Amino acid sequence: MSSRRSSHSRQSSSSPNITEDQIIDLISKLQALLPETRIRNTDRASAEKVLKETCRYIKKLQNEVEDLSEKLAELLTLTEETNSAQASLIRSLLM
Repeated sequence: MSSRRSSHSRQSSSSPNITEDQIIDLISKLQALLPETRIRNTDRASAEKVLKETCRYIKKLQNEVEDLSEKLAELLTLTEETNSAQASLIRSLLM
């Protein structure tokens, strides 16, 4: 129990306190950023559900960025090897 108290006092002294209303507001803002309709079906989803869905969405975006980066690298390799008009167009669009 003493570690719990010391952790709480350490937290409150090193960072400003955040109110429950501020947390609710931040959760609502996160919820509004999520494209998933299943979480929007309820007016006020639980904070846990919003945070889990946010993590899933961020992971999905990271995977999409990785996939697009790989495709871009492939395109750049192909355009470097080709001197066609189409390759020049692709190079100009990417640069």
